[in-house]
Amino acid sequence: MSEEMNQIEVKSFVVGDRVTGQVTKVEEKQVIVNLQDSKLDGIIPISELSSLHIEKASDVVNEGDSLDLEVLKVEEDALVLSKRKVDAENAWAELENKFQSGEVFEAEIKDVVKGGLVVDLGVRAFVPASLVEAHFVEDFSDYKGKSLTFKIVELDKDKNRLILSHRAVIEEEKGKQKQEVLATLQVGQVLEGTVQRITDFGAFIDIGGVDGLVHISQLSHEHVEKPSDVVTEGQPVQVKVLSVDRDNERISLSIKETLPGPWANISDRAPRGAVLEGTVRRLVSYGAFVEVFPGVEGLVHISQIAHKHIGTPHEALSENQSVQVKVLDVNESEQRLSLSIKELEEKESEIPTDYVMPEENTGFQLGDMIGDQLKKLK
Repeated sequence: MSEEMNQIEVKSFVVGDRVTGQVTKVEEKQVIVNLQDSKLDGIIPISELSSLHIEKASDVVNEGDSLDLEVLKVEEDALVLSKRKVDAENAWAELENKFQSGEVFEAEIKDVVKGGLVVDLGVRAFVPASLVEAHFVEDFSDYKGKSLTFKIVELDKDKNRLILSHRAVIEEEKGKQKQEVLATLQVGQVLEGTVQRITDFGAFIDIGGVDGLVHISQLSHEHVEKPSDVVTEGQPVQVKVLSVDRDNERISLSIKETLPGPWANISDRAPRGAVLEGTVRRLVSYGAFVEVFPGVEGLVHISQIAHKHIGTPHEALSENQSVQVKVLDVNESEQRLSLSIKELEEKESEIPTDYVMPEENTGFQLGDMIGDQLKKLK
């Protein structure tokens, strides 16, 4: 009767059958399981425990675990089983749903290999290096054991191909965040930002998930040759919103407008009577504009250029010439500065250079000269 029962039980299992087994022993390279309603032991080779490469069976299962398995081979004294195939079959259906819906899920990085990362989802999933982050990563060694959010970007069950992307999740989140920021931005707002990227024509500033451009002309009140002379990548800055183009997702910003203007406290920096160094910036018919501080120009009226009469400022001055000037008047509210050059120059003598002063005691008398003239009339 016993032999008959054994024969029936062995024949009741065929390749492909699903069975449930309880782990009774965990060896280094295989696992022994007890199958319900069977006197045959089940053996799971280490290669059939996981879709990933493992060194020891104990890395995946423990004694007492209940496992869903598939029969790979029927032998006289045991059944060869696979946990990996059941896990994969169950996983593919779920993964297909995630792929179709674009679901974002979290998973642990199981291994770092050449070219990317490996994730176990019941199926071996690969994350190419270019799809890990939105920025370049030189070394992924510290990613092992780390959990990240992913989206499935490629799935082919027949080829056993499953590609994941964490970068897609980041970019999707940034896209949503960008739309939220664009919707709330108002012209005139002053915001905190971070210099993200510097170009020849300005700097892109991250203002919370969206980048705005500070044109080179809006970096400083002073003339700027290169944006890198004024800002550096990663630098925190205050910016003012100049314009928002929501359709084209373009934002114009200004750093200059958050800074004190060049005329701020000019009355203290250039009080009446102060002598300053300046540079002639413009010559006009009525005078010369001299820059005494970055962005601050004062007028030297033509009458204040020289003591002698000049027809045009060009007779005495040239553009970019360095001069000393004296402050005659300052009006901070109207941003006006009156300057003088001639006040700092000595007045030339009005006596002709060829005139000789008469010597003293020459005996010359006015009466003598008049007497001589009278004699001639007689």
